[in-house]
Parts: sequence; C-alpha cells; structure tokens
Amino acid sequence: MASTVADVIVATLKASGVRRVYGIPGDSVNGFMDALHRDGGITWEHVRHEEAAAFAAAAEAALTGELAVCAASCGPGNLHLINGLFDANRSRVPVLAIAAQIPEVEIGGNYFQETHPQDLFRECSVYCELVSIPEQLPRLLQIAMRAAVQRGGVAVVVVPGDVFLADAPSAQVTPVRPGYSVIRPDDAALGAAAEVLNAASAVTILAGAGCAGAHDQLIRLAGALQAPVVHAFRGKDVVEYDNPYDVGMTGLIGFSSGYRAMEHCDALVMLGTDFPYRPFLPAGVPVIQVDVRGEQIGHRVPVDVALVGTVKDTVDALLPLITAKTDPAHLNRMTAHYRRARGRLDRLARDRASDSPLHPQYIAATVDKLAAADAVFTADVGTPCVWAARYLRMNGTRRLIGSFNHGSMANALPHAIGAQASHPGRQVIALSGDGGLAMLLGELLTLRQQRLPVKIILFNNGALSFVELEMKAAGIATFGTDLVDPDFAGIARAAGLFGVQVQKASELEDALSAAFAHDGPALVDVRRGIGAHRARQD
Repeated sequence: MASTVADVIVATLKASGVRRVYGIPGDSVNGFMDALHRDGGITWEHVRHEEAAAFAAAAEAALTGELAVCAASCGPGNLHLINGLFDANRSRVPVLAIAAQIPEVEIGGNYFQETHPQDLFRECSVYCELVSIPEQLPRLLQIAMRAAVQRGGVAVVVVPGDVFLADAPSAQVTPVRPGYSVIRPDDAALGAAAEVLNAASAVTILAGAGCAGAHDQLIRLAGALQAPVVHAFRGKDVVEYDNPYDVGMTGLIGFSSGYRAMEHCDALVMLGTDFPYRPFLPAGVPVIQVDVRGEQIGHRVPVDVALVGTVKDTVDALLPLITAKTDPAHLNRMTAHYRRARGRLDRLARDRASDSPLHPQYIAATVDKLAAADAVFTADVGTPCVWAARYLRMNGTRRLIGSFNHGSMANALPHAIGAQASHPGRQVIALSGDGGLAMLLGELLTLRQQRLPVKIILFNNGALSFVELEMKAAGIATFGTDLVDPDFAGIARAAGLFGVQVQKASELEDALSAAFAHDGPALVDVRRGIGAHRARQD
C-alpha cells in the first residue's frame, strides 16, 4: 500500500515494467531512495557521475525499446544529467528523469543549490514539469511516462524533496505501457510515390534507424526497385545484415560506394532517416522520404513526395503499387563498387604481427572476429566510430549504440553500463578513445561496484585524433590535441578490473581473448601512435 508520494512513484514504475534506476543519491532525493529501499523490487544502479546515469538509461532504452529511468538530487546533481539527457532525447529513446528540487517553500528565494530544472531541461525533453503539490502525483508522473514512451524521448518530472515525503493523495497505481498503431500514408501520397519510382531507372535507398523492425520490407522494396541500399550510421545494425543490396555508408566516415550510389541515382528514397549532411545528398533528383514524424520530412533536402508513416507499414502499402524493375545495371554497378571499397578496407586490417604502433583497422577487425554473435557494442564519438562503422559486422542480433545524433564524447563507457545492467547475460564491448575514457574515468569504479562485466577496448593514441583529422581537413595545423595519458591498464587493475596493455599486433588477439574470457569487467589498453604525438609535443 503506497503511503508517500515517493511510494506512488516507485509502485507506478514497477507496475510499468521498470526494473532499475540509474543515479546518485542526495538529500533532496532521499525520500525516493527510501521508497526504493523499502520496496526492494527495483535495483538502484549507483554510478559515479550523474551524466553517466543519463547515458546508461539512454542505452537501456535504445536496446529494449522500453522506458528507462535515471534520478538525481537538486541543483548540481540533476544539472549533471543534462548531456546524457540531450543524447537520449536526440536519439528518440524513452527515458524518464526524476529531478529532485529544493524544498517547495524555498523555491524562488535563491536557496542553497537552487536551480529551475523545469526550465533547464525543456530543450532536451518531450515533457518537463514541476510537481508543486502532492496531489499532482500520480497524474503528472503518468503523463510524463506516456509522453516518453509514445513520443520517443526524455520526460522530466521535477519533485521537491519535501513532496517525496508527503502523504500520498491516493494509493491507486496505474501502469503505463506503450500503445502501438498501424501508421501509413493515404492512398494519394502512396500513388504519387509509386509514380515517381516506376518512372525512374536508377533508384537508390538511404535507410536509417527508422528501419528497425522493417528489415523484410526494406529488402523487398530494394529487390523490387533493383536499388542499392546506403545506410546511415544509426541504421547500421538494422540495415546492413543479410542485405545483398547494401553498399555501405555515406557521409564523413562512410564508404566511397555509398557516396557514388547517391551521386548516380535518378530518384532517392529516404527510409526512416534524418541524415544531416546535405553535401552528401543528391541534387536535382526526385526525393521520397518516409518518416513517422511528418515534421522531420524535408529538413535536409527538398522532398517531392512526403510519406508519413512507419517504414514497415508504409512499404507494405507501397509495394503493391510498384512495377518490379528488370534492369539491374545501377544496382550491379554500385554493388561492384562496394566490393572494391570493402576489399580496400579489409586489406588495411590485415595482420601485421610486428607492427607497433598497431593499425586501428586491425584492432577493430580483431574485436569483430572474437566478439560474441549477439554482442552489444558501444562506440565513443571520434575515431572509434570510424572503425566501428567500417569493421564491425552486424548480423541481426548484434547491436551498436552510440551518441550518433548528439555527438558527445565519453559516451561509450556509460552507454555500456546501461547495456550491461539491462542485459546481464550478454557480452557488452565498449570501443573507447583515450580522450573519451578519461572524461568519465570514474565509471570504471561503477563497473566494479555493480559487477558489470563490460569489456573496454581502448584505442589509445595519445591525442584527440578525430579533432586532428578535422583540423587537417580544414587546412589548420593541429594544436591543443595531444594527451599525456596515464597507464590506463594499471588504473583498471587498481580499480579491481582485469587490465592489460598491448603494444604490438602479435599481442592483440591473446589479450582480447583473455579479456573476453574474464569473469568480470576488463580493459585492454591498445597503444598506437603515442610516440609520434609525444615527439611532436616535445
């Protein structure tokens, strides 16, 4: 029987399928902590920085498609959530943030640790409200949870510490679960799209994360159109596998074959993607864009036919109107281009047993070879994303999580925390950069404390190397990018993790195998290129 407002919150979360909350306790959130403790049905995932709590919740939500929860105390506590919440909201995954507030009576008086979270979080959420009196719960909580799961994004409930402890206005608990619909365009829009596609002779498909759950429809549409399929990075794990039409990525870290397939098409179909880089989109060809959020259509390029609906439902409705194409010339040219590009990339990953520093391509390819068939990978923004995009092979069960829209550094480790906490029997591998890992290095202690067997592969090059690439591309001399790093493997061992350092290619496979076999968290510090950076710094 719920007795306090905090008890109502915990009971509602549990009834709605929530099984863990990520965060750090503090005085203003202690009423919620007490309710969690007394109930015992929801695990408290204690991290070392609130930013990590938000990232972890984002990863759990991305993997499960269900509501994930983080919580933090007032002022600086919940302020630290904001970067991870921006990531979750821009990735459109359902996350509830419980942001504690100073005592209700003190709001507006410049009290200790006073901020206004309902204003602060509004830009990174689909719903954000302050609970001013106990009677507003559980209704506002239900509204927030419903907004998160139906709109796909972050909902923030701001609760003063004294309200957590107040008597519950009602013991009634209403579970909040997502509702599902069939969403497809009207017949006129479908007919207009079919007319464009039937008149074209070289159609290319650009597919993104919105193709999740619609792989069969994607393959059938590509077959009917004899269309090469280019994937956006967020779409890699749902598009690439079992796909004879795949020609790789396009964009800044993509393949030349993906770029050419876009360049040489005479019609473009954008399926569930808001690919942001306009210079990589074709000009002067008709564009058909499918998105369940109609307001997203046309953000990047003028669209001739807007199809508002899910990819699955829209393609199912569109396929009967398509006249199957019999000329595979465009498809054959682009898949041949892809095979050549893929071959060049694979040659860069060949084993050079005596090489030091190691080639990052070889590191990524070896991780891919040794990883489990259902591994979950997380990748730091920067060069780890390059190697993940090019060398991790998706198979329909593997997953790839990253800060692909928000583009935050330091995401791989906290994303891995959420992935591992929510999937305890699954291999989780974080591809980290030395700059990113150092930002949230304290989360190594979270792995140990929460007994999360995450495997961290550290691409350690003593520099912010992707920033260096950007500087060089802009004709700017690299400056301010060098990193004087510690012995990360030694730090891992001191924190109670398995830690090993690798300096030659001949050492890599044994080190990775040992880390993957270790019953607990592990860090493999692969040092590459550090001498050159240090020499330049001196």
